Amino acid sequence: MAIRISRSRTNYRRGSYSVEPKTLYQSDSSTESRMKTCYTRQLYSQFANRRDDSMWIRVLTLLLLIPTISLGDEKPDMVFLMIGQSNMAGRAAMEPQDKTPFKGVQLLNAESKWEQAVNPLNRYSALRKDISMQRIGPSAGFGTAIQAHFKDSSIGLIVNARGGSSVNQWQPGMPLMATSLKRWREVGSPQLSAVIWHQGESDAEDPEYLKKLSVVVNEIRSKVGQPDLLFIAGEVYGDRPVNDKIRAIGEHIPHTGFVSVKDLTVFDKVHFDRKSILELGRRYAQKYIELTTKN
Repeated sequence: MAIRISRSRTNYRRGSYSVEPKTLYQSDSSTESRMKTCYTRQLYSQFANRRDDSMWIRVLTLLLLIPTISLGDEKPDMVFLMIGQSNMAGRAAMEPQDKTPFKGVQLLNAESKWEQAVNPLNRYSALRKDISMQRIGPSAGFGTAIQAHFKDSSIGLIVNARGGSSVNQWQPGMPLMATSLKRWREVGSPQLSAVIWHQGESDAEDPEYLKKLSVVVNEIRSKVGQPDLLFIAGEVYGDRPVNDKIRAIGEHIPHTGFVSVKDLTVFDKVHFDRKSILELGRRYAQKYIELTTKN
């Protein structure tokens, strides 16, 4: 937060000042910065008509002494690793209401700290493509639904997707896998509630997909030290051979499940539209609740 102070020419003899809140953050700034700006504006509105310079000195001193407010100081109760390719990153166009901060949901940021989640949720991915490509993804619907069900718990999301990535790029030792696990370690290696995986469009015809996905699952479980960690995968759009592999995940890999994309729609031939991507996220949440209740 920066405060611009200027002596008004028209009020110079009276010694009055004009104080304007000014933010140095980008348009996708954190909730923290918006709160600071809002607070400064409230102070400005409250004292703008006062002509007591001593009051202004006290107000400005207070602003300078306000410590940085971090909404992510408290660790979330439940942490989910959300990885995959472009549909996990989110390509659906956002509407104005999608920029509203999520209640009870935190997002791991680029400084490996938790902050209140605000779309686009893949913007801090260490693997992402250009920021302009990051829009609304299933993590939005997922986080909202999970928090609504576990009302007394705070939800933490580690979203680290890469558009266009294949399952081969997520194998052990590859940069995508290594970077995702690094982000998890940098935030203190929290216990994971589940891994949410949406990938397969790049491997739609790969007959070895399930075998390769099994390696992905085992690698994550091994590295985080949770042999029974839940892993939930989702179908891709259309009648693609890879969906048969995804639907069979529970038969070949224990503690896993899948979600269907039946009746969901796309705005191109691959990417789900806003309504469908939010529904997909809710389906992931429902599957998680189903699996944890069953167990």
